[in-house]
Amino acid sequence: MNAENTGSTSEVQLDNGIFRVTRWTIEPDGVIPMHRHDYAYVVVPMVTDSMHVRNADGSSTVADLKAGVSYTRAAGAEHEISNPDGTDDVVFVEIERL
Repeated sequence: MNAENTGSTSEVQLDNGIFRVTRWTIEPDGVIPMHRHDYAYVVVPMVTDSMHVRNADGSSTVADLKAGVSYTRAAGAEHEISNPDGTDDVVFVEIERL
């Protein structure tokens, strides 16, 4: 995904045609650029921290993460995720149902 250095990295851990599991790391001041989710997904935070979410409609929110406490979003979500105030990496696992 990263054609340029955005301060975020992804590692696909599993893709079996049913599920895709990706581990994401966002460094302090890093960003996952604007993207659209074509599939419903579950996020499993690996850290207790917060990240900023800027939606395609311009609205934004701070998502408070708690390690091991999962949440889900519907297909079609379109947003940018960043770690502008962080001193540590934000790390989470994203599980998409393909």
